[in-house]
Amino acid sequence: MINSRKDELEHAAMEFHRMYPNVWKYFVLFTEEIIARGFSQYSVNAIFERIRWETDIADSEGGSTFKLNNNHRSFYARKFMREYPQHKGFFRLRYRPSEHWAPVNRPELTPADFPEEEVH
Repeated sequence: MINSRKDELEHAAMEFHRMYPNVWKYFVLFTEEIIARGFSQYSVNAIFERIRWETDIADSEGGSTFKLNNNHRSFYARKFMREYPQHKGFFRLRYRPSEHWAPVNRPELTPADFPEEEVH
């Protein structure tokens, strides 16, 4: 049941996770690589950008063919530390005020919602 904005964000992240299980595989692989290099804390943002770098392929117009929503960073960071408790605290977590916000009941925005400006 979705009772808060946090619930909506988690639901969207879980749906994305079910649709794209390879993202989790890359997330774990790249996080384990950085841990093996000696880091005791790291940025989930950097892991996401590496996933984008490693997986993206240009479409016929030179645009990105894969979209990884930044809203899912918290989900993956928390999931990693839950499934690998020996690395608890590897990603710094913040308080989620969305826990107390009402759901917005709107679909997730896509790149189509933000038309590009023409460059002169």
